[in-house]
Amino acid sequence: MDRNKVETFHHLSISPISGTKLREYTKGVENNLRQVELDSIQDYINESDNLVSLHDQIRDCDNILSQMETLLGGFQAEIGSISSDIKVLQEKSMDMGLKLKNRKVAESRLAKFVEDIIVPPRMIDIIVDGEVNDEFMRTLEIMSKKLKFVEVDPMVKTSVALKDVLPELERLRQKAVSKVFEFIVQKLYALRKPKTNIQILQQSVLLKYRYIISFLKEHGKEVYTEVHAAYVDTMNKVLSAHFRAYIQALEKLQLDIATSSDLLGVDTRSSGLFSRGREPLKNRSAVFALGERTNILKEIDEPALIPHIAEASSRKYPYELLFRSLHKLLMDTASSEYLFCDDFFGEESIFYEIFAGPFAVIDEHFNTILPNCFDAIGLMLMIRIIHLHQLIMSRRRIPCLDSYLDKVNISLWPRFKMVFDMHLSSLRNANVKALWEDDVHPHYVMRRYAEFTASLIHLNVEFGHGQIELNLERLRMAANDLLVKLAQMFPKPKLQTVFLINNYDMTIAVLKEAGPEGGKIQLHFEELLKNYTAIFVEELLLEHFSDLIKFVKTRASEDTTSSSERAITVSEVEPLVKDFGSRWKAAIELMHNDVITSFSNFLCGMDILRAALTQLLLYYTRLSDCIKRIVGGSSLNKDLVSISSIMYEIRKYSRTF
Repeated sequence: MDRNKVETFHHLSISPISGTKLREYTKGVENNLRQVELDSIQDYINESDNLVSLHDQIRDCDNILSQMETLLGGFQAEIGSISSDIKVLQEKSMDMGLKLKNRKVAESRLAKFVEDIIVPPRMIDIIVDGEVNDEFMRTLEIMSKKLKFVEVDPMVKTSVALKDVLPELERLRQKAVSKVFEFIVQKLYALRKPKTNIQILQQSVLLKYRYIISFLKEHGKEVYTEVHAAYVDTMNKVLSAHFRAYIQALEKLQLDIATSSDLLGVDTRSSGLFSRGREPLKNRSAVFALGERTNILKEIDEPALIPHIAEASSRKYPYELLFRSLHKLLMDTASSEYLFCDDFFGEESIFYEIFAGPFAVIDEHFNTILPNCFDAIGLMLMIRIIHLHQLIMSRRRIPCLDSYLDKVNISLWPRFKMVFDMHLSSLRNANVKALWEDDVHPHYVMRRYAEFTASLIHLNVEFGHGQIELNLERLRMAANDLLVKLAQMFPKPKLQTVFLINNYDMTIAVLKEAGPEGGKIQLHFEELLKNYTAIFVEELLLEHFSDLIKFVKTRASEDTTSSSERAITVSEVEPLVKDFGSRWKAAIELMHNDVITSFSNFLCGMDILRAALTQLLLYYTRLSDCIKRIVGGSSLNKDLVSISSIMYEIRKYSRTF
């Protein structure tokens, strides 16, 4: 349909109704429609060829699409078949992957099995013909793993391969065990050679082959038992001989300090203490005085004595120094051996088997020495040494000597108690007449006691043993009782007092020299010294001013103004005043000389003189006060000595100290 007709049709359809009548309008529309229809038919007729051509094209397309549908249907069927094939292939692939994995696992296990069970020729060559060195040790470890493998895994025991390999592996084990046994025993016998440094051989040689012991434990127990026994026997004999030789060398260096007669209360003249020729006289003081012997506690961890060097210097040593050296050597040797046994054998118990011999040697020596030891100071030093050695071993964290050191300590205490009781009995049972000397200076028995007590107090400061304190109190009582008995042998009370003061003062001085730890014992003697000093002062003043003192004590406090017959008169006191005034200086000089000659300690004597002069001043002051209260007492003022004069004289003597 051409464009003009269409537009005309369109114009008719949408034009609004004009003022014409509806019928006419309708008729016009119908005419127009008919015209349009005719025009359209004409158009179709004109386009008929094109429509035929279009129809043919559509039919051709339909044929082509029909062919394509058939082709695609075939493709769909083929794709479905391919999908099924892919699924089958996927399942086959997964199955093959699983089989591959299983085969790899099987191959790995089989390879490990073959590796673990096979005995390479190289291993055989090294075990049979090789030297025992690092490579040999590594080969032993590999063979050990193979032996464990065939013994532990139950699957291996049923395998056919084991039947072929096991005989060869067993022969190789026997060869290895035999070879390492000969090697290790040879090394052990080297320990027996004289002058061998055992510790260097253990650390530098044997420990390098410690795996041999582990191998024998696991794969050659019967041979390990022999190696164990060989080592124990070797070290037992070597160390026993070593300690026996060392003890014999030490015995030549021993200085005998005390015998059974070297006791506190024994008379030196009857016992022959100073006439014995075994040791020089200067060593006798070491029986009771600690002196420099205490230095051993400060040198507790010093190296042990080397006997041939000490012997070359011709020196002799108290037994406690030899005791420390012996136990220092024991501690160091035991510590080294204990650690080696733990590293090499992995068994601490071997140590006690080895040291049964050395312990027996030391015990034999000690059981000989101890019953003949009468040196209480030395015994207490040994007790302290053992205590310090226990602390050293504790710091090292090595317990191998715990029971031994406890045993030694337990044996020392009863011996010390026995010797101490001998000293105590010697004081209690002392022959007073034999011990007495007509001399007010400190008695040698009391000096022994003071030095002995100071020594034990000093050694017990850090130890703090209550039994020692109790025993020292018993000893103090016995010593004081003996001292009083000796004092009573003097005919004059004054000499008795001087004797006691000198001994108490000496005892206190010795206790103070030992340190500030005198405690109750020192306080007790200080109290006794104070009491007897007061007694002596009174006796000294009575010797020179008895009338004055008697008057002051009996009459000076009475009422001087009384009219009774008891009233004090000038005539009664005048002789006292004139007598004092005429000789007081001379009397003080005599008192001074008396004190100087009576007391061995100058300072103690000067303290006593000062106390006496002070007391004299008090007596004379009371006399002066009494005269002032007497009727007519002023007539005596010209004869009275001024207090200031007496004070001046006292100060003059005070300047001497």
